Amino acid sequence: MQRLMISAIILMMIILAMPIQIMSEEAESSSSQSDIQVIPDEAIRLRILANSDQPDDQDLKRKVRDEVNAVITDWVEDLTDIDEARKLIEANIPKIRAVAEDVLEEESEQQSLEVEYGKNITFPAKLYGSYLYPPGEYEAVLITLGEGQGANWWCVLFPPLCFLDFSNGTSVAEAEEDKADEETQEDENEEETEEAEVKFFLFEWFS
Repeated sequence: MQRLMISAIILMMIILAMPIQIMSEEAESSSSQSDIQVIPDEAIRLRILANSDQPDDQDLKRKVRDEVNAVITDWVEDLTDIDEARKLIEANIPKIRAVAEDVLEEESEQQSLEVEYGKNITFPAKLYGSYLYPPGEYEAVLITLGEGQGANWWCVLFPPLCFLDFSNGTSVAEAEEDKADEETQEDENEEETEEAEVKFFLFEWFS
């Protein structure tokens, strides 16, 4: 009789704990979603294409990124109207090119350089966290270094979202594969845990 009462108490504790766990998981999911920043329909991006995927070319891309991004972010920092941002950026394309050229000169690089601004700049799909930024043509400043055959880096200049490093994103296929591996591992861990709990409960019961 005593064992039956203990079993009933344990069962009640498990049942009462389940809603709390579910609420906690929902809260974590909600918090994760709130951290995702969705790009507005009207936005101006910056995309930089490296000459190649060689370490030196990628390093040069990052140096150009740092200098150009710092300059443009300073220009649009206090702007709230996208039309004003468009006029300012378009008028300063020569200055943007000059900033990139200074980096190439400092690094003693002879790569060609192209800087353009338009509303039909092609972007690949990018997965950042749990949010997918779809591929398409967007308004942007495009900087092409050399052959422009290397991995690209991009961010949003206006409204300024460049603190999100989209270069850390991944392709959709890679993300789905990683998620599948994680779910498989989680299922295996849960099965092992449940099996251990059952064995422990039976051991306690028969003891």
